[in-house]
Amino acid sequence: MFKDLFLLKKLSWVMAIAVLLLISIGICFIYSSSYVSEDQVGGRFLYKKQIVWAMVGIVCFAICAALDYQEWGKVAWLIYGAGIFLLVAVLIVGHRTYGAKRWLDLFGIGVQPSEIAKVATVLVLAQTLSRPAIDFENLKSIAMLLGIVALPFLLIVIEPDYGTALIFLPTLFVMMLVGGVPMRIMMSFVLIGVVAVGTVLGVLFLPEKLGASEAAQKRIMHVVGLSEYHRDRINVFIKADVDPLGAGWNKMQSEMAVGSGGVWGKGFRNGTQNILGFLPPSVAPTDFIYSVIAEEKGFFGSVVVLLLFGVVITAGTLAGLRSRDKLGRLLCVGIVTMIFCHVFINIAMTVGLMPIIGVPLPLLSYGGSFMIVTMSVLGITQSVRIRSRSTVEDFS
Repeated sequence: MFKDLFLLKKLSWVMAIAVLLLISIGICFIYSSSYVSEDQVGGRFLYKKQIVWAMVGIVCFAICAALDYQEWGKVAWLIYGAGIFLLVAVLIVGHRTYGAKRWLDLFGIGVQPSEIAKVATVLVLAQTLSRPAIDFENLKSIAMLLGIVALPFLLIVIEPDYGTALIFLPTLFVMMLVGGVPMRIMMSFVLIGVVAVGTVLGVLFLPEKLGASEAAQKRIMHVVGLSEYHRDRINVFIKADVDPLGAGWNKMQSEMAVGSGGVWGKGFRNGTQNILGFLPPSVAPTDFIYSVIAEEKGFFGSVVVLLLFGVVITAGTLAGLRSRDKLGRLLCVGIVTMIFCHVFINIAMTVGLMPIIGVPLPLLSYGGSFMIVTMSVLGITQSVRIRSRSTVEDFS
């Protein structure tokens, strides 16, 4: 174990600095996003809790970096089973918030099982795809890979948490592509995805265009597991002027916050959309933290955040390229894809390029489970890096 700790000096310190900077920025703007006056306690409470989660996350980062990533492959299925158990448990005894069951109360601490399930799925996919004997020409092998993702995906959809569930799909696709699944099979998945998206849009909007009654529209949506809520979210995305005081409120206020920041921003704690409550305090520190940064620090601050994420993603990718085996490469690919999807989807929805689906921004958004999981998986990428071929030779 002492030797493993000694290997920590081989960390990508560029990544480590970028991660610490992002965490620091997040803490500052979590405070700003819930700040109203000097007498307010709520803002201080949130940012202080985030400091605690960040400290726990840093410890998890160091532990996961020091631990040989091969050990994760050995316990991948055990962690996956625990993740599935927690996903089932949250549907039975979880807290219902805003119409969804996403949180479990464990010893007084709120835990989001979907975050654990994401990491568990990446671990199992990496372990399965790296098996020398796996035959991608065998449909059973492909079905097994799909089944690994389908189970947590469906359980998370039932909560419902469509944003988190969406992350599974590109992560599976990229890991299968890097894992060696034939291109013809991958292209068939792309075709299925295009047909699925077209079907969903058709179910949501075609009956109305054809003059179907409201009751008939609801029945059709119910058959395919959709609701008016989904239609409203997508409708607001397509038509900016639809329901600006209801379903379109957060989207409109977020775009106004980003657009009003200018080049240098309005200054820390001076964002009007945020401070005046137009960007709701219930979502500003979480899903819309980027909007707060863009309003208060402008285009410059937004670009700095993007560059820092670019450093983190690049460092994770390079760790995978330097990996001594396929397991390490697939772990890095899955983790980097997962983080990239979070960053891309969150920023795209805050600037109006995607529907609002509730995906937090890694290292910046408020949340304990998400912070600890993100730091842990980044630690795994560093475990791969410090045990790459060149490092093993240095310490042999």
